[in-house]
Amino acid sequence: MTATVSAPNNIESYLGNEAEDLLTYKAKVPKERLHLPGSDLVERIWAHSDRSPQVLRSLQQLYSHGRLANSGYLSILPVDQGIEHSAGASFAPNPLYFDPENIIKLAIAGECNAVATTLGVLGSISRKYAYKIPFIVKLNHNELLSVPNSYDQIMFGQVEQGWNLGAVAVGATIYFGSSESPRQIQEVSQAFARAHELGMATILWCYLRNSAFKQDKDYHVAADLTGQANHLGVTLEADIIKQKLPECNKGYGAVSDALGKKYGRTHDLVYSELTSEHPIDLTRYQVLNCYAGRAGLINSGGSSGKNDFAEAVRTAVINKRAGGTGLISGRKTFQRPFEEGVKLFHTIQDVYLSPDVTIA
Repeated sequence: MTATVSAPNNIESYLGNEAEDLLTYKAKVPKERLHLPGSDLVERIWAHSDRSPQVLRSLQQLYSHGRLANSGYLSILPVDQGIEHSAGASFAPNPLYFDPENIIKLAIAGECNAVATTLGVLGSISRKYAYKIPFIVKLNHNELLSVPNSYDQIMFGQVEQGWNLGAVAVGATIYFGSSESPRQIQEVSQAFARAHELGMATILWCYLRNSAFKQDKDYHVAADLTGQANHLGVTLEADIIKQKLPECNKGYGAVSDALGKKYGRTHDLVYSELTSEHPIDLTRYQVLNCYAGRAGLINSGGSSGKNDFAEAVRTAVINKRAGGTGLISGRKTFQRPFEEGVKLFHTIQDVYLSPDVTIA
């Protein structure tokens, strides 16, 4: 049976002055236009696609595990920061996680749907844990040891290696907008096609990366640009899209102004009819670009800080009310004492289990 929680008093306290607005806001794009999360998600959406029975089984494993089992929502622990940000930068705050087994133990104690981490981490403990929690192998990474530092997602593993160690899904990142993105798109397309052939699900981190996206605001998290990145991701047949929570909008116009020439293509109706400045509308536009929610949108809320619990709850409320399918939480959970990391996962999950936090 799916766990439930009672009245959202604790949720409201974390939201503070934003509580009434975030919990009662009516979105501009009606929820009836979306395919919403639910216990029947795989049967209702993916059973009619070209995904094989093996892929359907893998997707169902992801949605049927942990505290959010059979709710249509996902709570995932991702830990590839040892490569992306260096092991020292990532694990020095809590050296417990230099040992990869503790990463898996945190995901299990936090009652996550799955754990997403590197080939090396999962390969080192696969026989002990592959049947206890769904594994997601992150195939490519950005490494920061080259001189000078550069930003490029490079394949560190092969799809077959993920299948051999018992993973139910593979994950990858594309830096859309970067000069390397054409190569990354081709590599990920081939990897995802092979993963589907082997019966694994696919998750794509649809990130933006280009100095032109940083102007008066950081448009790497603009709703219109990240929404298009999501749309490119589902075109590659990603079953689940990972995206940063949007913080602004009108990225196309800002980049065009900075370049002094037209950049990309958009439409005035995106800003007048489909979005507003409200975070739920901005996130709903991300969902809309995930084939109207057919591919689930999981968000994240930034790096670790003093107000992790409040920020995580806020992100979860926005994602859920926008029609998203869950949250992915890394540094906020593993860069703190083990018990606090578990508590943070449960606090996030409370949002998705609360009947009082409804879809806008």
